[in-house]
Amino acid sequence: MKKIFTSILCITAIVAVAASCGNSKKSKAAAGEAEQASTDSSEFVQEPQNQEEAINILATLPEEPIFDIITNMGTIKIKLYSKTPKHRENFAKLALSGYYDGVLFHRVIDGFMIQGGDPLTKDTLNVNIYGEGGPGYQVPAEFIPEYTHKKGALAAARVGDIANPYKESSGSQFYIVQDEAGCAHLNGSYTVYGETIEGLDVIDRIAKVETLPNDRPVNDVRIIAVKLDEKYNNLSE
Repeated sequence: MKKIFTSILCITAIVAVAASCGNSKKSKAAAGEAEQASTDSSEFVQEPQNQEEAINILATLPEEPIFDIITNMGTIKIKLYSKTPKHRENFAKLALSGYYDGVLFHRVIDGFMIQGGDPLTKDTLNVNIYGEGGPGYQVPAEFIPEYTHKKGALAAARVGDIANPYKESSGSQFYIVQDEAGCAHLNGSYTVYGETIEGLDVIDRIAKVETLPNDRPVNDVRIIAVKLDEKYNNLSE
């Protein structure tokens, strides 16, 4: 019943996962992973805007920039890894262009993770297709063994294995690990490209909100903005 994170749903693709989780909530999440399928569809593409300005700022960033994910439930401060440059640059470009401003954490599972980054979630008219949006491209996988699904890890959602044998990442959708044990089976299959340096308590609060059967929060958990943390980035230079 639970689904694994994806950029865009495609009913025909099936993700096979050989994993077991500690409690029933995690087991349902892992089982749902086998039911979820997705692929990019131009029907639900929303391209980033303000790209030129964002690209100019990218050139000035430190190797591991710090961003604040500001939500209506608190701020999650994340560091992007230098060893995953394609994902680092893509996330930074989208954040700097305002692509994430106003999107929801549309899929939340206590004991597992919180997922967001779908531009369709900015508009309630799209509620039936939440989880199916993106910028119209994928990012090549960047698996680094030392980057695991620890608590607070930032990782990329993606299309299921059958439709996506190279395990390429969603262009915009991401998830943040709330429970390391619940996500351990994802190591080596989903690109981890950052970590939380402040705000683990915010992740826990979001993960514990009341949800509907499809894991969407009853009350919206919205990303107000994703901004460069000026203080931390100045210290990094």
